[in-house]
Amino acid sequence: MFATMKKILAHTLITSIVFLGFTQSVQASMIGTEQVANAALAQQNRAKVQLAFARADVQAELQKLGIDVGDASARVAAMTDAEAASVANQLDSLPAGGDGVLGTLVFIFVLLLITDILGLTKVFPFTRSMRR
Repeated sequence: MFATMKKILAHTLITSIVFLGFTQSVQASMIGTEQVANAALAQQNRAKVQLAFARADVQAELQKLGIDVGDASARVAAMTDAEAASVANQLDSLPAGGDGVLGTLVFIFVLLLITDILGLTKVFPFTRSMRR
């Protein structure tokens, strides 16, 4: 009987020690108001840029420049928060008549061109990546 109890205790200890390695510590903390505000602002900026790309005249200009609208929209969706904020600020500073749409398109074209050259995207077939 004592030997059986020793075996049960040994198996219990072995199992406990094995499962002890699988435990993970969890830390919960409060989300600050600033984090929530920054996330909401980033979402608004991204929506503003997407809305500008949804316009027919912008899509026509992109096609005229030889840029696939789907690839450009995918790149806009992949922008960082800082890039989206920069483009959204440029859109806000443009005149109401839409004269600055071309400037924004050129900015996005250059941004896509740089990311192609750096090897982060492959939108334009005429670029060669620095990465090999």
